[in-house]
Amino acid sequence: MSTFNKYAALSAALLCLGAAPAQAADIQESPIVEIQQFGGWYLRGDIGMSNQQLDKLDYFRFSEPEVFGFRNDGEFDAGITGQIGVGYQFNDWLRADVTAQYRGKTKFDAQDYYDSDGIPGGDDNGTNDYRAKKSEWLFLANAYADLGTYAGITPYVGAGIGASRNTISGFRDVNVVRNGGGYAGTESEWNLAWALHAGVGIKATDRMTIDLGYSYVDLGDARTGTFYNDSGATGNQSVKFKDITSHDFKLGVRYAF
Repeated sequence: MSTFNKYAALSAALLCLGAAPAQAADIQESPIVEIQQFGGWYLRGDIGMSNQQLDKLDYFRFSEPEVFGFRNDGEFDAGITGQIGVGYQFNDWLRADVTAQYRGKTKFDAQDYYDSDGIPGGDDNGTNDYRAKKSEWLFLANAYADLGTYAGITPYVGAGIGASRNTISGFRDVNVVRNGGGYAGTESEWNLAWALHAGVGIKATDRMTIDLGYSYVDLGDARTGTFYNDSGATGNQSVKFKDITSHDFKLGVRYAF
């Protein structure tokens, strides 16, 4: 190889060695962009308390021709609720979810009075104490509007519609004055249900939100099985619980993934 060719090859090698560190430095200095991998889907779980009421207790004998009324129209004890669901956050303002909720058994009490004195052939008077337990499975599709975030707190309003399976069990009618009464078996029925929601979401981490919420829930109607008096006689009718509603308060967690 000639002297010129040797110097040319050596110069090319030195240029390559000098360029390699520069290229490596360029590669090392390139910025790394992190992309968040979780999307708008979330899971939720809630526990809460229900405060329930009904419009009226109804039975065909309540309309018989005698003086009749309720001293206690009927009231439920507070009950525990437990709920799970899955939802999607569409943007900063709109999200939706579907939920399944079990509403634990609550005690029911009511008392009527009757007086047939003065009615031809009537000399009967007294009271009836009604007792039962009620529970539900509630399934709702819900939509929410998030109203902006302030210091990590997001107030929201929403509405839901779905179905409720209402169950009445342990129904008893106790007539203390006449030492009588009656009973009815357990019965469940499906009803259209709807709800209105309001609350706040409190950001705990990038993925987890604490949810403090209130719901007004309309659960529809419920009824017992066929009612029998203690002697076994029946009118082949059930006792109806008309228009059950509830004020619910709940504490939950929403977890995005």
